[in-house]
Amino acid sequence: MIARSSGDARGLHHVIIGSGVAALSAAEAIRLLDPDAQITICSDEAAPFYSRPGLAYLLTGDVPAAQLTLRTAQELTALRAERITASVASIDAPRHVLTLHDGHHLRYDRLLLATGAASVPPAFPGGALDGVVQLDSLADTQALIERASTARQAVVIGGGSTALEFVDGLNARGVHTTYLMRGERYWSKVFDRVESAIVESQLLAEGVTLFRNTIVQEALGASGRLVAVRTTDGRVLACDLLAVSIGVRPRVALARAAGIAVDRGILATEFLETNVEDVFAAGDCAQVYDPVTRSARLDTLWSSAAQQGTTAGYNMAGMRVPMRLHTPINITRVAGITVSIIGAVGSAEDPDLLTLTRGQSERWTHDPHAWSVGGARRQNRLRVVISGTAIIGAVVMGDQRVSHALAHLIGEEVDISALRPALDAEPDAALDLLLAFCETHVRDHDGHRHASAHR
Repeated sequence: MIARSSGDARGLHHVIIGSGVAALSAAEAIRLLDPDAQITICSDEAAPFYSRPGLAYLLTGDVPAAQLTLRTAQELTALRAERITASVASIDAPRHVLTLHDGHHLRYDRLLLATGAASVPPAFPGGALDGVVQLDSLADTQALIERASTARQAVVIGGGSTALEFVDGLNARGVHTTYLMRGERYWSKVFDRVESAIVESQLLAEGVTLFRNTIVQEALGASGRLVAVRTTDGRVLACDLLAVSIGVRPRVALARAAGIAVDRGILATEFLETNVEDVFAAGDCAQVYDPVTRSARLDTLWSSAAQQGTTAGYNMAGMRVPMRLHTPINITRVAGITVSIIGAVGSAEDPDLLTLTRGQSERWTHDPHAWSVGGARRQNRLRVVISGTAIIGAVVMGDQRVSHALAHLIGEEVDISALRPALDAEPDAALDLLLAFCETHVRDHDGHRHASAHR
């Protein structure tokens, strides 16, 4: 339900801290509702709005940096938002004033914190050596590309899709890459054993060296420059680069210092409001309350950040729009394999990650009583997770033709109870039954919607 708020919010000065898709989406929503609004976007990142997921393809060399921009120069001009390249030192919430690091002040009527998340730094000795890298921005990616042009050997540690962005990108640029996993298999929080094995076998086929149950004890350097890593089992691996992807944490220091409520992220209501009047939060920094589950969770998904930014912008501009969480979905590429992760598919633990990584959702963790059905189809992998009478999650590897149908069934919580006897009795045929059901249901649904639209 959308309702206009009682107060007139037109013509206000909206300040947005951040330069990601949440910030852009909020600015566009504000401008849509209020042609007279003053919009200022403040960020210490000078690059134009760009696709954070696209950095993986920039690193592999599949796309140039110019193709990552989200809006044309003409679209940004039409948005009429002032961009300030500066970091914010403090927020004086009672006075509605920001202090920038250069000492200048910036007054706002309404403020959006879209500060994103930062990579968790390594805690082992040598983690600050030149050659130890992480991936938080376009500038980080461009610097890594430059380093890769002269590097010969790299070690990657961590989990999730970001770790394999490092592996795929460095390997594609001719750097011999070794991937160290703390556990027995890749991305155990999301993938089952078969899916992990598919990814690992593809990495091996591409010449990547894998070590399981291996932990970096320290990074070794000479004259401040990385030369090798030592593992806890005493192995020494020479390397020019050590890429670390052990998770991200929301940037909350600015909010905390201003008295804004913080847990793991900046706490926000379903309207993206914080506990401080006229201050909102959205994107990777926000821990948003869901009235359905009565919990506040973190997402580091691109689609979630965009949706939150839009919702925050509407509310800042005077609407009263509750955030309704869509089914979490991430379409990514690992070891050259396109993978869709939809809904609740995984477990709570992953030894390679201290926190969520980018492109992940806390809503992916499924009910422990749920059960999975999986199988291969023409060298592609499909697994669905079922709880009660509904499909609650799916992993689609390779052929993506069923992804749309599965996302619909999961998002709409379509009742599949009629299939349960057959699924229980014929598990080998379960996927064929489910796929046929998906295709029929979505075809009928789309046909009904199309007919309704032309009445």
